[in-house]
Amino acid sequence: MNTSPITRVHSPDQGEPLAFTDAGKAVAHLQTLYTQATGFLCERFSQALTSGAPEATRYRAFYPEIRLRTSTFAAVDSRLSFGHVSEPGTYATTITCPDLFGNYLTQQIGLLLKNHKVSVWVGPSMTPMPVHFAVASDKSITVPQEGAGAFTLRDVFDVPDLATTNDDIVNGLGFTYEDGAQPLAPFTAQRIDYSLARLNHYTATDPHHFQNHVLFTNYQFYVDEFEAYARAKLSDPASGYTSFVATGNIEITDPKALI
Repeated sequence: MNTSPITRVHSPDQGEPLAFTDAGKAVAHLQTLYTQATGFLCERFSQALTSGAPEATRYRAFYPEIRLRTSTFAAVDSRLSFGHVSEPGTYATTITCPDLFGNYLTQQIGLLLKNHKVSVWVGPSMTPMPVHFAVASDKSITVPQEGAGAFTLRDVFDVPDLATTNDDIVNGLGFTYEDGAQPLAPFTAQRIDYSLARLNHYTATDPHHFQNHVLFTNYQFYVDEFEAYARAKLSDPASGYTSFVATGNIEITDPKALI
């Protein structure tokens, strides 16, 4: 009788969650965990593309997470629209690209620490990181279409799960994590990664170059006007702008430079 070999799951050793009372240090640890996870997946994926994937082996890394526990109904300033939780409990959220969202995370964690007088915990979550999102920051790696590689991608690495990449939290549909924790943020890490990937796909521009507001247009002559506007801003020393990033991540600092 034939039996299937037991699949070995290899993951980076990221240690136990750590408690923080300093927002900057908490974000720094998020960045460390995220870099470890993406680095692990990029390295293993490159090896699999070059040498093939070992039989009955799976590589898995996890998103980092922030976790907050509070046990009191002590009043928090009712004028606040963010930076606090409304009732006692355990709250958590998975995090992606902490370097991109560093300022936002530092502000939000700082408010949680200030308003609740408790530590935040930072550690690896139980949510696997899809390999597509992990390698997005490494332009030398391309994920082949399913069936194009020498191994079956889903058998070796985690891939985006569209069934759970949704807006249930922000839509108020009663989302909770598997361990019962309530959401600490309106979107999960995988949902954010999916949106960042779409920005890159639609514009051929790395999300790191985007500002806080995005305006989409499907008319080419509008795009030409946006470019002219950007060049005019670069020509004005008082505008505050120092560079313009065009499609393909082409960055210029001279308003007359060719793209």
